[in-house]
Amino acid sequence: MAEKKSAARVVVVGLGRFGGSLARELTAHGAEVLGIDTRRDTVQRYADDLTHSAVADTTDETALRQLGVPDFRRAVVAIGSDMEASILTTALLADFAIPHIWAKATSRQHGRILERVGAHHVVLPEHDMGERVAHLVTGRMLDYIEFEDDYAMVKTLAPAQAVGVPLGHSRLRTHHGVTVVAVKRPGQDFTYATAETVVEHGDVLIVAGRTHQVETFADLT
Repeated sequence: MAEKKSAARVVVVGLGRFGGSLARELTAHGAEVLGIDTRRDTVQRYADDLTHSAVADTTDETALRQLGVPDFRRAVVAIGSDMEASILTTALLADFAIPHIWAKATSRQHGRILERVGAHHVVLPEHDMGERVAHLVTGRMLDYIEFEDDYAMVKTLAPAQAVGVPLGHSRLRTHHGVTVVAVKRPGQDFTYATAETVVEHGDVLIVAGRTHQVETFADLT
């Protein structure tokens, strides 16, 4: 395995479209990335882009130990269609007591199983992207990010009721349960919102709150 210096260390298991893209992005941001896949041609494709790369059966505990996987604090299981390999690999990483394990799921049921065997974070790329695009297609939001525990942030135009008064007097949190995090004037950069910030017509807002509350707020525009 070729070596390069970097800060965070992450092992990415499965170098398909999702895992390969993630591994490259992590490397570009200064992480030390070990990419593992069972397919030699796939590993060769990423060998020049990643810090380390290896061909291995990730359901084999001995193979993972030989690669030093137990020494990593962050791991991503990006195995796609092979559900059994995804689950067994995640379970092995959990047995290694890796403190931060992300795992890609192909369905909510798959995700629940991954959580049971030790994944700390489950990612549903296709579902999450479909949900995000659906919100954008409706035209209510300029951008949308949903987090766990029913919490989300949206980028949306300022509604009429927020215009012309300081945010501290608009009572948006009282009436809608949302918090304006940042404001962007046309032609200017985003700035942090304060209680004294006066929203103007045409401003773009970053708003945070419970998912249904930010969705309802975006409907006001």
